[in-house]
Amino acid sequence: AGARRALNQGIRAPWSGHPRYNFHANDIDFQIESDFIGLMCPGLPQESNRFCDRVGHVMNYGDGVYGGMFICGMYTAAFFEKDPRRVVEAGLACLPPESQYAQLIQDILRWHQENPTDWRATWQKIEAKWDKNDACPAGAFSAFNIDAKLNGGYVAMGLLYGNGDFAKTLEIATRCGQDSDCNPSSAAGVLGVMLGYQKIPQNFRSHLPKIAKRRFDYTEYSFLDIVRSTEKRALALIRKVGGRVTDQAVWIPRQKPVPARLEQWSPGIPNRLIRVSDPAWKWQGAWEKVRRGMRSTRQGDVATLEFTGRAIAILGRLSQEGGLAEVFVDGQKQGLLLDAYIVPNTHDNVLWQIYDLAPGRHTLRIVTLGRSDPRSRGQEVQIEAAVTYR
Repeated sequence: AGARRALNQGIRAPWSGHPRYNFHANDIDFQIESDFIGLMCPGLPQESNRFCDRVGHVMNYGDGVYGGMFICGMYTAAFFEKDPRRVVEAGLACLPPESQYAQLIQDILRWHQENPTDWRATWQKIEAKWDKNDACPAGAFSAFNIDAKLNGGYVAMGLLYGNGDFAKTLEIATRCGQDSDCNPSSAAGVLGVMLGYQKIPQNFRSHLPKIAKRRFDYTEYSFLDIVRSTEKRALALIRKVGGRVTDQAVWIPRQKPVPARLEQWSPGIPNRLIRVSDPAWKWQGAWEKVRRGMRSTRQGDVATLEFTGRAIAILGRLSQEGGLAEVFVDGQKQGLLLDAYIVPNTHDNVLWQIYDLAPGRHTLRIVTLGRSDPRSRGQEVQIEAAVTYR
């Protein structure tokens, strides 16, 4: 959603996935949409990483991109491998080992080796070490966490401890929690390639023929359309890299994984949630108190916040009535406007953000402009809270 919003504001890729414009850069977005790349790159992890680098940066950065590389790297190996551990290792080999994402997967592989039968024990270790300090403002002070690497770890958990059993793989990836619809779907996709369609248990595929020709909502594609498209692209790619395709067989020049280049980003550790009722906020002008925040619909209203930290995210309502505001930090006008307009069928709650500030005290000032994106039906700026980072 953050990337779609940025793109609709005219921010082109790869900046649409960059944390300057998208505070969800480390989240799960690309990871849950990347399967098609792995499926069209059988045995070709270098090609997979190349596509992931291009596509992933439309919506994510750093570990958010590595999530797709990890999932797709597992797919590329799954066509030729029956051992779940080797498949997870193949996904890991696509990542820079210094990255946080790779370090989490390394931990899980080690903990699985130490205790190959008790997934709950490994889950507890993941929670203790990795399920904390979520930078995403939506989950910074709650149990909610859509960080890519944590949820990718749960995909690995399902594969490792499911040990080739389809139902068990789904159960473990689901019970690990967090994004528990997407994670078992990713694990089941990889395992389905390992097993082959005919060996997926009948109860998991019996209804597929009934819906295979039905178009997905908001698209022109059915399941069969996507299968044909993916197969076509896979065969074209195999030919491009020197393979051979006939009506009877396909020869693939298998590649060894090569780690991606390292890029990492974090705004810091979430430090404080400052709601609009907090006296740290000062309101000048015609701000109106509403159920979840403070709202302005005119020009020249000012909100000021004194805070301590190295980064801050301003949370509020984005809608088709949203307006614009200028933002000043320590008296300096910022180039990035606060834009509360968002296109329909898109959700986000981060109005504005900045990171890499000098640690210490800062003053943030928001000045409403009384104007908006040409597509907006209003000029509302509604602020609900701020998250600061140390």
